[in-house]
Amino acid sequence: MKLERAMLTLAEAAAFLGVSPNTLRRMEARGVLIPYRTAGGHRRYSLAMLESYLESRRGRQASNVKPEMS
Repeated sequence: MKLERAMLTLAEAAAFLGVSPNTLRRMEARGVLIPYRTAGGHRRYSLAMLESYLESRRGRQASNVKPEMS
């Protein structure tokens, strides 16, 4: 993947995570995901950052699942 494609716009990052752009903005305000900013002030999210976030969420969700009783 080319370096420039490793960076996603706000809309692309929101679609990748399955959330709305406003949710992504709120995540930034809470310090959950901090995007890079272009010279023009536009947000850019690294694919690696988003994948890392998803991995951390999967780990948290798995730890909240109680084992099935047989």
